[in-house]
Amino acid sequence: MTRFLLIRHGATDAIGHVLSGRTPGIHLNAEGRKQAQGLAKILEEGYALPAILSSPLERAIETAQPIADAQGLTLSVDESFIEFDFGEWTGLAFSELDSRPEWREYNRYRSLHCAPEGESLADVQRRAWKRIQALCRAFGDQTVAIVSHADVIRAVLLLALGMPLDNILRLAIPLASITELQVGEGAPVVRSIGIAGRDESA
Repeated sequence: MTRFLLIRHGATDAIGHVLSGRTPGIHLNAEGRKQAQGLAKILEEGYALPAILSSPLERAIETAQPIADAQGLTLSVDESFIEFDFGEWTGLAFSELDSRPEWREYNRYRSLHCAPEGESLADVQRRAWKRIQALCRAFGDQTVAIVSHADVIRAVLLLALGMPLDNILRLAIPLASITELQVGEGAPVVRSIGIAGRDESA
């Protein structure tokens, strides 16, 4: 079985305030950069990685690059693990979204709704899982790291766990956390969810 380390990117100034989605130019803040260095140290001490992949968004690349550097790897940017396309909601403040009935309905029933002009949870799940299956064929019984976004990681976990799409928000994926998943010919195995990394300044 191939072991996947699904890593959420580190902190940005937009977290908790704005639905960043695929907005370009969202970078890690000072805390996020420390988190990225902490993740690189943890993985350097515990894993020999043949590959690390990242969402093409800046906050993911900036989290993944220190890990790649510590492992002596060239970072691979992969569109399959990009953030949800939130369409017309991209860049809106959560304070504004929370007042919209359609946003609340979307979060209650992800199986039935998608963002206006955006993509559905099933779409995200499909693209990410298809790529994971290809990586299994390429890397066999090795460990591959993927830096992505909370809802993308949740989408993969929902499929692996056989959970309904509407349960997505029951899974906590903290910033700069590692989720371990094994995928092979049999049923996928979730070994851990959202284990926090280390602040390098601590």
